Amino acid sequence: MRTRHALALGLAAAATVSALAGTGPAVAATPAHPAKTPERTSCPQLSTKIKWYGDNRAKIQRMIDERGSCSHPKPGPEGRPVAAFDWDNTVVKNDISDATLAWSLRHDKILRPRSWKATSPWMTTAADRALTKACGTSVPVGRPLRTSKNAACADEIMEIRGKARTMDGKAAFAGEWNHRRTKPEYAWIPQLFAGLTPAQVTSYAKQARAENLAAPIGAKQTVGTHQLAGYIRYYDQQKDLIRTLKAAGFRVYIVSASSETIAEAWSGGVGVDRAHTIGVRSLMKNGRFTTGIRGCGDVKDGHGEVLPYMDGKRCLINQEIFKIKGAEAWRFQDPAHRIALGGGDANTDVTFVNDATGVHLAINRNQPELMCRGYDNADGRWVVNPMFIEPLPQKPGTYPCATTGYTNTDGGPGPVRRPDGTVVPDQRDRIHA
Repeated sequence: MRTRHALALGLAAAATVSALAGTGPAVAATPAHPAKTPERTSCPQLSTKIKWYGDNRAKIQRMIDERGSCSHPKPGPEGRPVAAFDWDNTVVKNDISDATLAWSLRHDKILRPRSWKATSPWMTTAADRALTKACGTSVPVGRPLRTSKNAACADEIMEIRGKARTMDGKAAFAGEWNHRRTKPEYAWIPQLFAGLTPAQVTSYAKQARAENLAAPIGAKQTVGTHQLAGYIRYYDQQKDLIRTLKAAGFRVYIVSASSETIAEAWSGGVGVDRAHTIGVRSLMKNGRFTTGIRGCGDVKDGHGEVLPYMDGKRCLINQEIFKIKGAEAWRFQDPAHRIALGGGDANTDVTFVNDATGVHLAINRNQPELMCRGYDNADGRWVVNPMFIEPLPQKPGTYPCATTGYTNTDGGPGPVRRPDGTVVPDQRDRIHA
């Protein structure tokens, strides 16, 4: 028995070394799920009672077996393997930032700023005027706006958050920013909570959480005249996956473009604590949030120049998890300093998900760059799955991978390219409801 056990561990370790060295696609080269032997019966297992698409469960389980404590009971010098997940529409269905903002607007929790334009360095004069007109000036600065009764004010805020434009169609943000590091309307939600304490925002997020978890699937809510999703659910598949990864010795992190305070109010529901939750980190003054946002790498603290967004997620993972500092945090790292599993649902997640060495888990929301890479499956390690609740139907036509699927730093489109520079051909949507 001791000899067979050593052989099993040796084969698993060899497969891991081969994958890390880039000698071939570990998933593609490994047979379908390893047969259960007496040596593997103690390996943490994903539940077979929870449905995944096709053989996705087996692919993920194989990686857990190969990278986790079952094959490596004593972690090497790099330490335990890491898994990182986006949050909204990856671990839960729907968006916790939208839910918290909606709850706050319906309960008059947003404070009137001294200047709307000062809330974002990219806010246009048109947006400043629209907000000032709709929200008025009768409420003293620093006091709650009466958004539960003032539909016009709530509408301007919701329209700018959702579509980066005013209710009359004018651009709400303008200027220059790195489109692979930030998005002004994403930064604007934590900036709207300026003047509040962490305890207050936590309270609002938890009350929104309770309300949205209690609402039936498919429920809608109205804020101003805007209608949006009125429910949120934790995905059973992701709760089980995170549980299994942790049992197998993985360090599991949430990396979200939501306010870190809001994300922390939710992440405990899947067993991820505050120390393993990374989000937008607002700067503080006298115990209250400001419109300032922490930077990353060689980008200093500012007002949202860097978010956990596209390449910004890579930077924060490298900086906060792997302790890589300065400009180097923006760069693609060696396998020992990359996550084993990355999970996301949108183009905002594509960089860190693509960095994973074991499994790139893509939840299909028809996001072009993510799905181009998922369906191209260049390294054989991509796992594409429909949304677990209310999955989308098949996207008609193809994803424009070869022409406009990629977002350049200036916001312009371009072709999606593999690491060797070759262009990913257009892809058909193959894994859907």
